[in-house]
Amino acid sequence: MSDALATAETGAARKSPAKNPLESVRSRAFTGAAGTGKSQRAQLVADYVDAEYIIDDGLVIRRTEIVCGKSAKAERNQIRAIRRAMFEYEEHLASVRQFFEASAPCSVMVIATSDDMARRIIRKLGFPPPDRIVHIEDVATPEEIARARKERIRKGQHVIPVSHVLVRKNFAGKLVGRLKVLWRSKSPYDGEKTIVRPPFSFYGDVHIEPEAIEQLASYIASKVPQVGSDPVSRVSSTAADTLSIEIEMKIKPGPKNIPQIAETVRQSAARSVGYFSGLSVYNVSVNVIGVEF
Repeated sequence: MSDALATAETGAARKSPAKNPLESVRSRAFTGAAGTGKSQRAQLVADYVDAEYIIDDGLVIRRTEIVCGKSAKAERNQIRAIRRAMFEYEEHLASVRQFFEASAPCSVMVIATSDDMARRIIRKLGFPPPDRIVHIEDVATPEEIARARKERIRKGQHVIPVSHVLVRKNFAGKLVGRLKVLWRSKSPYDGEKTIVRPPFSFYGDVHIEPEAIEQLASYIASKVPQVGSDPVSRVSSTAADTLSIEIEMKIKPGPKNIPQIAETVRQSAARSVGYFSGLSVYNVSVNVIGVEF
């Protein structure tokens, strides 16, 4: 009886799921408004909180070397840059999570514009909540923060805490120059940083009117075979960069039935609107309101 019980317990132990390696990652955060000089002080703060890796705008950095990820500063517009920084692209997210699964246990510092954004990124990556959050005001004077914000607004330049040689391999925008740290640091890795001008900064702010999205969705629907003339679209926003689209249309007789036509319109609208706008399309509803002969 005892042997049978021991065998059963051994079998249960074998079937118990293995611990997720991402749960052993120790997370920290370094937060502050955009353009306040976080990336300039990234390695200094990482040493202070004992973080082996830095996550900055989609890049994973270790001792001034890019080891994984893709920079949000290489995106062509601000919306895509935000989505990249938030790990909204599945391939990007999967590659970074896979890297940390192989690197765990380790410690990571996430750079973000707010505490909430840092926690969202950490949850997205599957790490435990941050055990420490450092704010830019803790490590920079008001004068230094004001000077950094002025430079960002006036020149549209960003800092990546990596050597320009490595940035050149991972960045599609313009490399403006190099930045040497002017304050004393005990870290041997807190050296050269790269000043860049992201592609989206060339064109100023990006604003997309809902009417433009509606017209785009209607046009895409009208190009699907058997869709009648003048389909109507309505757009609502479910989050800062997430859309829901409702399309009303008539159909024409033909080889495909109503569900097949509606599904084709739904997929085409979701894919095309997402591609051309850089926004995340949460849902597309297609309503067939009649038949057009």
